[in-house]
Amino acid sequence: MKKSVTIFILVFIVITFSAAMYYLYSKNAQDPVVYKTEKPSTKSIVKKTVATGSILPLEEVLIKPNISGVIEEVYVKGGDILKANDLIAKIRIVPNLSALNNARNGIQTAKISLNDEKRNYDRQTSLFNKGVISKQELERAEVTYQQAKQSYNAANQNYDIVKTGSTRGLGNAANTLIRSTVSGMVLEVPVEVGNQVIESNNFNEGTTIATLADVNKMIFEGKVDESEVGKIKENLPLEITVGAIENVTFNAVLDYIAPKGKLDNGAIQFEIKGTLKKQDSTFIRAGLSANASIILAKADSVLSIKEALVQFDKKTKAPYVEIKTGDQEFERKDITLGVSDGIHVEIKDGLSLEDEVKVWNIIKSQPGTE
Repeated sequence: MKKSVTIFILVFIVITFSAAMYYLYSKNAQDPVVYKTEKPSTKSIVKKTVATGSILPLEEVLIKPNISGVIEEVYVKGGDILKANDLIAKIRIVPNLSALNNARNGIQTAKISLNDEKRNYDRQTSLFNKGVISKQELERAEVTYQQAKQSYNAANQNYDIVKTGSTRGLGNAANTLIRSTVSGMVLEVPVEVGNQVIESNNFNEGTTIATLADVNKMIFEGKVDESEVGKIKENLPLEITVGAIENVTFNAVLDYIAPKGKLDNGAIQFEIKGTLKKQDSTFIRAGLSANASIILAKADSVLSIKEALVQFDKKTKAPYVEIKTGDQEFERKDITLGVSDGIHVEIKDGLSLEDEVKVWNIIKSQPGTE
């Protein structure tokens, strides 16, 4: 029994010793750890956030008719440049039967009254010539007759307006002729000859006949996420890139941030607007999709390193890096950070261009490189 225990103990000691020797051998056989280094560089760093949206005119004017009818002629097309009061389209009136009948009855009533006043005027004239009545009475009869004649003419004009939308003597005031109310470019003509249109009034928006805008005054309109809206403010510079226009960046200024967000696809989005600076050489079409880079901070030609090289003290959270002092030997050096774009960060203090900063990617030395 004692002999078996002794043999077991001896075997255990041998196995343990062999395992320890193998572990030490494997440890010594591993290649030594090598750390690379990188030197700081001088570059410009821009901290920005991106908003998606589109390019739109600052103001769009919708041209609507003040009568209902059918489009008889269209004189413009998209892209035309108009001045105020230029002719856009002509409408043919489809008269309302009730209004037309009332207007016709008004003519008949006015005619009856006119005939009666004419007979009275002729009678008074005959009596005046005979010296029966005074001149004052004759003049009173003449005024009444002239008023009846005017009422008859007005009734005829009203009938023409109800039937055709115009009458003699109105000229440019005829509401069958739709004219531009502002100067600008025609962006869209959503109607064609033969389309029915509805008048614009207090109870109806009416049919849009044309859309006009000044294409020299364009804005970027987009949305930013709620996580970014706290970082931006009005008057920040924008860099606008348009997908349809390659290799061109348009400058703008952020001049509006919505005070209230809206739920969009499960996230709260805030509307922003920025006025584009005029570009004489490039024509920007309304409605083009665009991205706006909102410049939050910018540092030109500053000392910088990759942000991945920066470490932070576990207690104080102060930033630092490790500087090479010898072959695979490093020491800690505190630094002061500036603007960061998420990849590179500005170094305000603590480093020079000659320093070599430790890179935290461990590699194994290759045979023959030691």
